[in-house]
Amino acid sequence: MDLGDPDLYLDPGRFARWRRYAADDAVLWSDAGTSPGGFWSVFSLAGCRAVLAPKAAFTSEYGMMIGFDRDHPDKAGGGMLVVADGPRHTRLRSVIMPFLSRAMAESLEDVVRQEVRQLVADAVSAGGLDVAASLGPVIPASVVCRLLGVPATDRDMLIELTSHAFGGADSSFDRMPPDAAHSEMILYLADLVAERRHSPGDDLISALAGDPRFDLREVLLNCDNVLVGGNETTRHAIAGCFHALATAAGTLDRLRSDPDLVGPLVEEVIRWTSPAMHVLRVATEDVELPGQRVASGEAVVAWLPAANRDPRHFAAADEFRPGRPANHLGFGYGPHHCLGAALARLELRALLLALAEFVDSVSVVGEPVPLRSNLVHGYRHLQVRLEPVGRATNHREALS
Repeated sequence: MDLGDPDLYLDPGRFARWRRYAADDAVLWSDAGTSPGGFWSVFSLAGCRAVLAPKAAFTSEYGMMIGFDRDHPDKAGGGMLVVADGPRHTRLRSVIMPFLSRAMAESLEDVVRQEVRQLVADAVSAGGLDVAASLGPVIPASVVCRLLGVPATDRDMLIELTSHAFGGADSSFDRMPPDAAHSEMILYLADLVAERRHSPGDDLISALAGDPRFDLREVLLNCDNVLVGGNETTRHAIAGCFHALATAAGTLDRLRSDPDLVGPLVEEVIRWTSPAMHVLRVATEDVELPGQRVASGEAVVAWLPAANRDPRHFAAADEFRPGRPANHLGFGYGPHHCLGAALARLELRALLLALAEFVDSVSVVGEPVPLRSNLVHGYRHLQVRLEPVGRATNHREALS
């Protein structure tokens, strides 16, 4: 079985398979196919942590996604934060981190809460929506574009491009191949970089463009990385949040009674949705994994949704149960732990509080359409019905 085959992740049986592999500490080999040299896979919480740990004998600079080719490593290796290690990673992180930090999230909280509250109110007035295709992308795009200094009028275009570039548009229906989408984004970003070098602002593009340690290639790569990464995973966590609420009746009632529950709710949304599916690393020396020796130069893929459903750490892992210990790998682990974690938590917190204010219950209409992707775990379409708080309360009173 080639575990890089995106058709595997259309199968509802993927959850049972992930649980079984995680429980067994499985280390499985996939022959050359989606990755020319083949790759090993690990699934357990402990196994994934071992591969991604700070001092693990692995590198990200060949590439961090299935498709790894030892003879043709990622051209962005060493120049883009997500595929840089050591001093180069530290240098990039020091410039980008302030724009994605907890302090930045706190400074944006009021404006994000206000924007999300209006989006949810509009969705409730409409009776529901396809959250995967509409509200899901809009919330993170608004935040990321603000940090980069992208004009609000360009956001819809960038949502479309990031969807195609990072798999969210589902390759079986793409009107634009991923490479073409990335090219369009790079051309757009290059124009913004030129503008900010002439007239800098207080945004991330200006910070990168104005730093003499980075050439134009590095500036563009990292703007692209932040734009795509910040949009694509969080949009699917947002869509998955609606699906989770539809499976867990009474959750919004409890949140209305105790808003302090929002923190544990956010963590369970991240674990349950696990939108970032895998991270690839290449061994820099021979490494021992459970029952398997991995040779130097071989690739290992850590499957994050499997780790987040490891039955030894998460009882009834397929159920949405807020209040679990926040030991999930929804944001990765180690030196490449997601820089945007604080912003993603801010967006989900704002969404859940707005839903508690306006929505009595969430229900899924029809069958969700999953993404055909080995990289992003989420939905192409997820139609939901939203029952307003007042209407549902009046209906129950009338029945009683």
